[in-house]
Amino acid sequence: MADVNARAAGLVLGYAADRAFGDPRRFHPVSGFGRIARATERALYADHRAAGALFTVVLVGGATGLGYGADRLTRRRPLLRTAVTAAATWTVLGGRSLAREATTIDGQLRRGDLPAARRQVTHLVGRDPSQLDAAGVARATLESLAENTSDAVVAPLLWGAVAGPAGLLGYRAANTLDARVGHRTPRHERFGWASARFDDVLNLAPARLSALLAVGLGGRPGAALRAWRRDAHRHPSPNAGPVEAAFAGALGVTLGGVNVYHGVVEDRGTLGDGPPPQPADLGRAVRLAARVGVGALAVCTVLTVATRDVARITQEV
Repeated sequence: MADVNARAAGLVLGYAADRAFGDPRRFHPVSGFGRIARATERALYADHRAAGALFTVVLVGGATGLGYGADRLTRRRPLLRTAVTAAATWTVLGGRSLAREATTIDGQLRRGDLPAARRQVTHLVGRDPSQLDAAGVARATLESLAENTSDAVVAPLLWGAVAGPAGLLGYRAANTLDARVGHRTPRHERFGWASARFDDVLNLAPARLSALLAVGLGGRPGAALRAWRRDAHRHPSPNAGPVEAAFAGALGVTLGGVNVYHGVVEDRGTLGDGPPPQPADLGRAVRLAARVGVGALAVCTVLTVATRDVARITQEV
């Protein structure tokens, strides 16, 4: 039972730390991991999938092993185990920073400072913002807020509930590699294939939990569920589609459409009903993302207890 309480308490404390403080401005562990990933890519890079698979195994395996080792070393010390889980949770969550970026863009658009908003949105998206109007910046921000609420809040909590610090650090490593090499650029189309596909697998359940929470907590459950079921397949990502569609339905807006990435035009279909999002919709989206985060924490805390109960019963049998 102490093990259950340590993991559940660690998730709650880590979540609270993220909401209170956000990411550290300096010496963030994920930034350190990014530097290791760059060095590893230089050492292992080759233009084929096998090299990319080795790159993924080495880095994700290393992060997972670090989390597992820390968890095992503290297994007989519940307070220290709670602290380790809390630190790992705080390290991998990005909810406060995500909300801060969206709120900053909201303020810039409300002041009519479109150039500043275009620069700020590059912190969230990879598309070219140079030709976006205020509505286009609002759409890009809302889409990123929806997708990253799943990637940076719900998914880490879910993997933390299932596998403790190993799940937290391993998931964040995989997600970071996908962001780094998972795009279909000439350099990474083959090398990044394993990282991208592995991240897709890890996010299958979290994305659908995120969409379900948006349906239940968004205030328009019928519209959110309808948009999810009808429109999610139009998005090229199997995981971003359900989340963005559910957010669109919950907020009564239409997301998706044509984006430009590094000079390449990509049509991502349309998700939801209603008008395109406007700057005034960003505040509502930030509040919905916060509710989804709290809902995910509640679900994952219960899951932590349930997982341990199943393990205990299995051992007794």
